[in-house]
Amino acid sequence: MPSVADPILIQYQNKNYLIDASMDANKLNEKEKRNLGLAKEAHIAESLAELNLTYEDIDAVLMTHMHNDHANGLTYLENGELMSRYPNATIYINAIEWDEVRHPNMRTKNTYIKGNWEPIQDQVQTFTDQIEIAPGITMEHTGGHSNGHTMIRLEQGEETIFHLADILLSCVHVNPLWVGAVDDYPMDSIAAKQKYLSEGLENGYRFIFYHDPFYRMIRYSEDGKEIIEGLKRSEPSLIPLTDKQDKFPQERES
Repeated sequence: MPSVADPILIQYQNKNYLIDASMDANKLNEKEKRNLGLAKEAHIAESLAELNLTYEDIDAVLMTHMHNDHANGLTYLENGELMSRYPNATIYINAIEWDEVRHPNMRTKNTYIKGNWEPIQDQVQTFTDQIEIAPGITMEHTGGHSNGHTMIRLEQGEETIFHLADILLSCVHVNPLWVGAVDDYPMDSIAAKQKYLSEGLENGYRFIFYHDPFYRMIRYSEDGKEIIEGLKRSEPSLIPLTDKQDKFPQERES
């Protein structure tokens, strides 16, 4: 299945929060692009410009984990030197992930890249189990895909949205047993999926995606077998997080 790597921007209380950082194409060779299997590149500068924003306007970057397809875009090359792409941002990373990215093992050394973290290390703030970034924006440690992998919980009024990152790679991975072959701790992935999908499906939460090539956001039926509401990638993605979401484009499938 094709993949994308699209960061998620949250604008809340006059702050700009970015979930993950995608990749800088100028730092990848053709083989790396091919091996990552990306259907398209994220155009972050252009997307920010549509909102009259620049990289410097990002206040915080919430890293679900530090694999290369999520963290490569944290830095960029300028005159042969790697620089922080988001110089004014606090970069939140789970403490386990931050330790492992700096001390990779044989399995992880090819995805935890020094050039992604060394230039930004003075901006990093770590946490253990969970951290509230702002009222209603919480990062929670899950493990599984990587040892320090985290999910993002967004809450406002009666509305809750889950971003399970690479624990729920796409809308079709709703079965708890369907985890990525690249997961470092697949049983932990399964346990995390069971926990958060159970809560999310029972309560009608929406799910947002970083890698799904078809949907940006969906809501499942309670049994998870049906997408009863979907925001496709071909549709505008600038939808505010509000107490009421009555105007979401809906797609009901039988």
